[in-house]
Amino acid sequence: MDEKVVRIKELVNRLNEASKAYYQENREIMSNYEYDKLYDELVELEKETGIVLSNSPTVKVGYELLSSLPKEAHEQPMLSLDKTKDVNALVEWLGDKKGILSWKLDGLTIVLTYSNGELIKAVTRGNGEVGEVVTNNAKVFRNLPIRISYKGNLVLRGEAVIRYSDFEKINREIENVDAKYKNPRNLCSGSVRQLNNRITAERNVYFFAFQIVKVDEPEIGKFRSRQLNWLKSQGFDVVEFKEVDSSNLEQTVKWFSEQVVKNDFPADGLVLAYDDVEYGRSLGTTAKFPRDSIAFKWQDEVAETRLIKIEWSASRTGLINPIAIFEPVELEGTTVKRASVHNISVMESLELGIGDTIGVYKANMIIPQIAYNLTKSGNIEIPEHCPVCGGQTQIRQENGVKFLYCTNGECPAKHIKSLVHFVSRDAMGIDGLSEATIEKFVEKGFIKDYADIFRLERFRNEIVKMEGFGEKSYSNLISSINKARKTNAVRLLYSMGIPGIGLSNAKRIAGYFNHEWGRIENATFEELINIDGIGDIMARDFVAFFKNERNRERIRELMAEIELEKETASDKSQIFRDITFVITGSVNHFKNRAELKKVIEERGGRVTESVTSNTNYLINNDINSTSAKNKKAKELGIPIITEEQFLEWLNDGVIPGE
Repeated sequence: MDEKVVRIKELVNRLNEASKAYYQENREIMSNYEYDKLYDELVELEKETGIVLSNSPTVKVGYELLSSLPKEAHEQPMLSLDKTKDVNALVEWLGDKKGILSWKLDGLTIVLTYSNGELIKAVTRGNGEVGEVVTNNAKVFRNLPIRISYKGNLVLRGEAVIRYSDFEKINREIENVDAKYKNPRNLCSGSVRQLNNRITAERNVYFFAFQIVKVDEPEIGKFRSRQLNWLKSQGFDVVEFKEVDSSNLEQTVKWFSEQVVKNDFPADGLVLAYDDVEYGRSLGTTAKFPRDSIAFKWQDEVAETRLIKIEWSASRTGLINPIAIFEPVELEGTTVKRASVHNISVMESLELGIGDTIGVYKANMIIPQIAYNLTKSGNIEIPEHCPVCGGQTQIRQENGVKFLYCTNGECPAKHIKSLVHFVSRDAMGIDGLSEATIEKFVEKGFIKDYADIFRLERFRNEIVKMEGFGEKSYSNLISSINKARKTNAVRLLYSMGIPGIGLSNAKRIAGYFNHEWGRIENATFEELINIDGIGDIMARDFVAFFKNERNRERIRELMAEIELEKETASDKSQIFRDITFVITGSVNHFKNRAELKKVIEERGGRVTESVTSNTNYLINNDINSTSAKNKKAKELGIPIITEEQFLEWLNDGVIPGE
């Protein structure tokens, strides 16, 4: 059976890779004959074993949008684990018993229920007693069997996780610093609890089983090692584990500590459990912890070193980040000599100075961080000039945190970013022009300004020979560019990147001038401030942008390449008309904050960045947060609501009290 399960997984991966290459990348990595042959083999193996993975090409799981996630009580409470950082304490805890040592994955614990070979329910851990039902979301986890060969009743626990590589990719696509996810666990929690499981599917959530809660066949559940091996035979990926006793436990912990740095899945420690399930159960629980298992957290290896300098790294958004450069030290088996300080506020709180003695560690044994500063000389000077262009810098406060920005609008780093913004989804919507590709095209002289993007066919011979390109990629890019030639005033205005003119304000301004571009670019200060949501500063920046002859020339060149069409009016119910929202923190039920913002704007509402006396509601899933926006809202008496409350209003079509 195990060999057949391995073959099923191999076939699913190969067929999905071939489908992605063919349908999304316009390239073939196998012939139709080979694809059909492998597909038929997969169908036969699924029939023979009764195992069907959620991402099998033989299954199409429907996407579903829910209004809310139902709650459900767990049959058995899910307690937290007691913890230790001492290996000797683990050895003493295990005594003369045999144990199972495995990763403590850092994601979201899920309880799955199968009946008659079908996945019928998935529930989050929640508060340990009551969780949220996420069955339809679990069906789109990347590696979860939705059908298994075992036809009895089965309840198991496991961890839903998102890989570091996927986490970093998603965060790279989020421009707003405040909106970036803090770690893969937060992202995973929000992804699993989405109301739209299409978003869950896009986030690449994986599931690793670690325990059987209930099974009709008692023999299967007697030992943890037997449980895990049996779950593997049913098609589940299980958490990596080792069988241990007091003689090899310390050495096995060391083995895991050497592996953690290679992991793409987040793990914040290990779990040691008695292999004999009945023995562990007989020990009962304390008021807080079960006695059948214990968590192990690594002692952070801290090395002291001397700070040599702070390197200022300019990004394409104009943000300039401080990077600490120190004398090289060995940490977790690698040489480390630099660490991000994140922002000016962190740098000031550490009171960093050149020559200071600092303690450095690796967060989760992976990411270098500064733990403390012993000498605290605080002599770092914040640069007054951008390291890229030499332009003036400016310190800005964002949610109570200080960041350094370059103010030069012509900074090369910013120029790249403006082109990236121009081709982005809500602007001109041109696929195939990533930041890296735009950088290459700018470097080679293919693109100097917006209009040049629509003239790339002049460089066809050079582009098809570039690394990562070919006839297919080039053809797809030109097709996307030509498709973008027909656009509308909202997209064009938003694509200009005028300060303060996000998508919602672009819609308001375009609508006010009946989507007539000539009126938009010649708008006066007096006209603009009559538009709801457009204040003095925004109006001045807008007028200044269009008075700039260089900007006018860029637009004239661009207009020769594109055709503006009228935007149709939204047919959505305008329940949020004249209501201003601010959104902060991570979102759970929308793909990102931009999607939530779009829903509000489609229904007549407005979304701003800062909490002011004009704000009607602050949306924050962490109502008790001590963030600057929460504090400001409480000071001004502005209601703070969760996504769930917002969705209730959306579904009911009415806001209580409005």
